[in-house]
Amino acid sequence: MQFSESWLRQYVNPDLTTEELSHALTMAGLEVEETRSLAPPFSSVVVAEILEATQHPDADRLRVCKVHAGGEVLQIVCGAPNARVGIKIPCALVGAQLPPSEEGGKPFAIKLGKLRGVESQGMLCSGNELGIPQESDGIMELPADAPVGQNIREYLKLDDTIFVIKLTPNKADCLSVLGVAREVAAITGAKLCAPKIEAQQVNIQETVPVKVESSDLCGRFAGRVIKGVNAKAKTPAWMVRCLEGAGQRSISALVDISNYAMLAIGQPTHVFDLQKLKGGLTVRWGREGEQLELLNGQTVSVAPLSGQSVGVIADEQGLESLAGIMGGNPTSVTLDTQDIYVESAFWWPVAIQGRSRRFNFSTDAAHRFERGVDPAGTVDALEFISGLIREICGGQVGPVNDQVLDLPKRTPVRLRVARAQRVIGVPLTADVIAELFDRIGLKYQREGNEAFVVNPPSYRFDIEIEEDLIEEVARLYGFENIPANPPIAEQRMQGTDEARRDIHSLRHAIAGRAYQEVLNFGFIDADTEEKLAGNQNPIKVLNPIASQLSVMRSNLIGGLVQNLRQNLNRKATRVRLFEVGRVFQRNANAQAGELSIAGYDQPIHVAGLAYGSALPEQWGIPTRAVDFFDVKGDLEALLAPLEFTTRKVDHPALHPGRSAEVVVRYRGKDIVLGFIGELHPRLQQAYDLPAAPVLFEIDWAAIVEIGLPTIATISKFPVVTRDLAVVVKQSVTAAQLLDAMKSSKQVLIKKIELFDEFKPTAGRMGGMAENEKSLAFRITLSDDSVTLQDAQVEPVISSLIEAMSVKCEARIR
Repeated sequence: MQFSESWLRQYVNPDLTTEELSHALTMAGLEVEETRSLAPPFSSVVVAEILEATQHPDADRLRVCKVHAGGEVLQIVCGAPNARVGIKIPCALVGAQLPPSEEGGKPFAIKLGKLRGVESQGMLCSGNELGIPQESDGIMELPADAPVGQNIREYLKLDDTIFVIKLTPNKADCLSVLGVAREVAAITGAKLCAPKIEAQQVNIQETVPVKVESSDLCGRFAGRVIKGVNAKAKTPAWMVRCLEGAGQRSISALVDISNYAMLAIGQPTHVFDLQKLKGGLTVRWGREGEQLELLNGQTVSVAPLSGQSVGVIADEQGLESLAGIMGGNPTSVTLDTQDIYVESAFWWPVAIQGRSRRFNFSTDAAHRFERGVDPAGTVDALEFISGLIREICGGQVGPVNDQVLDLPKRTPVRLRVARAQRVIGVPLTADVIAELFDRIGLKYQREGNEAFVVNPPSYRFDIEIEEDLIEEVARLYGFENIPANPPIAEQRMQGTDEARRDIHSLRHAIAGRAYQEVLNFGFIDADTEEKLAGNQNPIKVLNPIASQLSVMRSNLIGGLVQNLRQNLNRKATRVRLFEVGRVFQRNANAQAGELSIAGYDQPIHVAGLAYGSALPEQWGIPTRAVDFFDVKGDLEALLAPLEFTTRKVDHPALHPGRSAEVVVRYRGKDIVLGFIGELHPRLQQAYDLPAAPVLFEIDWAAIVEIGLPTIATISKFPVVTRDLAVVVKQSVTAAQLLDAMKSSKQVLIKKIELFDEFKPTAGRMGGMAENEKSLAFRITLSDDSVTLQDAQVEPVISSLIEAMSVKCEARIR
């Protein structure tokens, strides 16, 4: 929100300096992001009139002008094409200091000099040379009634200050100068002088019939006809200055009046050329196949997209305006317009939100409507703009056609005094709170000294719960008046829960294995969600901030793959990334709670990605690409002391032969933690990756419980090792053999490790068939009480062989 200080002080004029006013606004929650002068410093520039302009004797593009600047007539050589007799212009006298031509430069001094042999006693200035934006070429032309000799800074009010306020989204009531003035009056106690709005005298009875088909789009619609306007009328200088102070340029009288009214009181309006309208107007949602050429020249389709409809205003010949966003070119006003129809409406915020972003532009009207515009001020805004049009452009005014369909219901909000004291940390009495509410214009019923029941005004969409009222009390009381007391709390030493894993420790452990943490949005594009999760029915975002963030992610690897692409585009060759974050999945059985939504699960997942060489490049070890087993080793280290097994899995994002699901045995049940594997070759090609990364993703909730550590003495007796090589079908996995051996439940076995695999090849069969393979295991046995003898070891080994033979059809090699 941007405006000039002089405009604000027309509505409220507190006894504060510019700096004090800026500080007061900031401390009330309206952060003043910037204050600057309307023009940079310069001196000795006055209003002057050209009395004579003749051709320079030695230069075709120069003119010798006789200029009256309040004293004796000056001779000034000027090269501006519009230098002519009778116009009034800014004139820099000898000794004047003009702003530097570039940032960081030195001021430009005007001296007595000669141009092509002709003496020049000053300089005729353009707006750009004075630091005032100017679209046309040549010197700046001033109004004919500008007083000759007056300082140009005083005449143009160039010492005015521009305020740029950074508003939070909830402060829609401050998206106008009147709204900010209302806040200043409440903060400082100064009198609020709101612009006078009077009902216009009706001269004609002509109306335009309007039918509102969708009350969920438009809650109130008002409009009136004004005939015989002079669209070529000149916008008053005071209005042009207000618009320029708000960062807008003057276009034409009708457009300027509409923009001024919006900035002044916060209600956007739209002016139609009445002669271009055919029949009555209909307010409805856009339909398939409909298009509209907008005022900015862009042609847009208003067909529903991703479940989002667009509101329109149409007549008998088609669409004429995007509701609450931008008018259409077919009915736009021009300098030849004589009859107009002025519209003022309340559009529901949810009907406007996200629509501008869909069309890749933003408008001041949509910015206000999607945050909430006062529905009670619809007709007042129409009367306000009608009065300005009649004053500046003339015309005959028709009656107001006001349709009230469905307005927001404002529910009373209760504030407990004790609760406000506890949250703010200041013992504010009920009388102090009542005074603050009176200053901001909140109507309330007081329940003694215990509580207030507040009826929020129609323009305050941000007051819905008790905390909103507490915020009002705090900011009106003054954030700087709240003491900075350190928190006081009882401290207790908490024991470490050794049976549960800490997520921060997990983060440190992953980082310790050379992975770097990334933080991605919980949103992702629908195409990535379908490719990497196989999710054809994703959870859609109702109001996405961008098209590539339109759905909620159901896994983390989509974001990691995009991070990898960004790193590769920046010439990275070895990438290790991980993320800990929530994913979003549909679950009809999920119940609503403080941190949950009915019908949806939001579990925390841990995911990682490895790409490039297995180890940083060095002289001692040959370079090789990272593979499945490297990342599996990382995952084993991270999940320790949990031990997991892997088994084949089909995952839409992973290579069919180089992927597996991660499984742990817990309380007699197999629990799937997640998956690990290489990216699918199809996706590698789709994302234009030189090599496939290896990814993993696991469910945090499944690995939290690790159990209490058990204490065991180290045996003083030597261990016994035996190697077993068995032949099995190639379809039998090592995990199946290990499970078979563990099923024998031999207490002397401390460890079983796979250390070799052999598959027959042509010319080297090793006594096996083509569909067989050999797996070799090392079995470690120990007893804490005695040294094991062969008589004790052999029965154990035999039981292992028997278990593998029965369950896996294995034979000793």
